[in-house]
Amino acid sequence: MKLNRNYFNLQESYLFSTIAHKVEDYQKKNPEQKIIRMGIGDVTRPLCPKVVEAMQQAALEMGQESTFRGYGPEQGYAFLREDIRGYYANRGVALQEDEIFISDGAKSDLGNILDLFSADNSVLIPNPVYPVYVDTNVMAGRRISYLFANRENQFLPMPDLSQPADIIYLCSPNNPTGAVYNKEQLAEWVRYARKQHALILFDAAYEAFVQDPLPHSIFEIEGAKQCAIEFCSLSKTAGFTGTRCGYTVVPNDLVFENAGLNKLWLRRQTTKFNGVPYVVQKAASAVFTEEGQQQVRQNIAYYQQNAAVISSTLQELGIWFIGGRNSPYIWMQCPKGLGSWQFFDILLEKCGVVGTPGSGFGSAGEGYFRLTAFGSHDDTKEAMTRFSHIIVNL
Repeated sequence: MKLNRNYFNLQESYLFSTIAHKVEDYQKKNPEQKIIRMGIGDVTRPLCPKVVEAMQQAALEMGQESTFRGYGPEQGYAFLREDIRGYYANRGVALQEDEIFISDGAKSDLGNILDLFSADNSVLIPNPVYPVYVDTNVMAGRRISYLFANRENQFLPMPDLSQPADIIYLCSPNNPTGAVYNKEQLAEWVRYARKQHALILFDAAYEAFVQDPLPHSIFEIEGAKQCAIEFCSLSKTAGFTGTRCGYTVVPNDLVFENAGLNKLWLRRQTTKFNGVPYVVQKAASAVFTEEGQQQVRQNIAYYQQNAAVISSTLQELGIWFIGGRNSPYIWMQCPKGLGSWQFFDILLEKCGVVGTPGSGFGSAGEGYFRLTAFGSHDDTKEAMTRFSHIIVNL
């Protein structure tokens, strides 16, 4: 028996374990200090009433012989796929029901989609980046090249013809930076992918936070159905981080080596995936009702208010940042030329505020820091008061 040796090429996942260790040590030394966590990528607002109502009703159905359901379709129940199709249609994107696949979250599908592709494919990944993009390809032994984001390009790198690739990862609004591509920029990426005969894996998990006239989906771009797969999730849209439901769109027009990726993905899912529970899919369906949309928008608006508080504080302090308006993430440059971990230690030790060092997302994140808007209003305001006091006294 032999192991997949590619796993030994993975870097140790130290970021959040190191943060947890530092916070634990600080709390032991300062037991009376309230720690405010602004590094979390998890939501804190509860599921909206319409979702809870639907989940409860579905649970009751599962307890009755006449309405009990066992195995469902691996690609998702038709009622939820139709709801999602309507959601896209409201933004001018026409999809077929069979192009939509229900999953237990974008992260799973972003990793599992790689089953369809040869390990010989080259991969282009932004830096800084959500770690799953890198690690899943390292596990498969693919050759990875990086697309460096920085302050000069507003953390929105554009294609470079000298950097060809077979698989391209894009995330907009971006995690961790909060930067969002506009329509013209995405159109350039689509042109590049089609010219290179490459595939874009587009992560739209944060699309619900977009307020400005910016794309929510890559399929708003002409030609994208011939070169892109889109991944989305209800985790941040509707608080499903603990409930687990997302969806992936694989267009029927997406063909490589005379094979349709839609059919290949269906074959993969029916072989390796038993589907999302009926109760969860009924809850997800409630998100797309008129009442559900109103309620989830209220929660998103709550986080956006927090982001506005963070953004205004950074503006007042003269600190460069991006994100915040169309994303729950604020990506700031560390003041006084401090390194990412140096700034982390100062915030924790001097005022009990926890963020995420940018270097944990890749080498291009060094010197930057991520704050999130997923806390309460009171905690966000208090954290920014403490933050301001520390910055002016650096």
